[in-house]
Amino acid sequence: QVQLVESGGGLVQAGGSLRLSCAASGRTFSSYAMGWFRQTPGKEREFVASINCNGGSTYYADSVKGRFTISRDNAKNTVYLQMNSLNPEVTAVYYCAAELVVTMTPPYRNVYWGQGTQVTVSS
Repeated sequence: QVQLVESGGGLVQAGGSLRLSCAASGRTFSSYAMGWFRQTPGKEREFVASINCNGGSTYYADSVKGRFTISRDNAKNTVYLQMNSLNPEVTAVYYCAAELVVTMTPPYRNVYWGQGTQVTVSS
């Protein structure tokens, strides 16, 4: 089992940047594919980005390609989400996710979730 703690959310103006971090417990972090999801009130949680176990492959939702970058540091048990050129449409609670697979794919049945961090972009 893995426990996840997100940080780095907050309030930022449109056009700004934020970097989210997710620290994972345990000694087998490198065995988990990692991802970021987001959720707004009344909507289902949606996929944002994922990265495979060794960081060699990354995947993004079309809406964030070119603006968001996911990365991981297996020595620090941490995954990051760099978010640039932010606009109010990305305002949401962002959740870190871990799955004991090489590459995270739908339907994400066996995912461990963090508690979420709020990202708010003002216009």
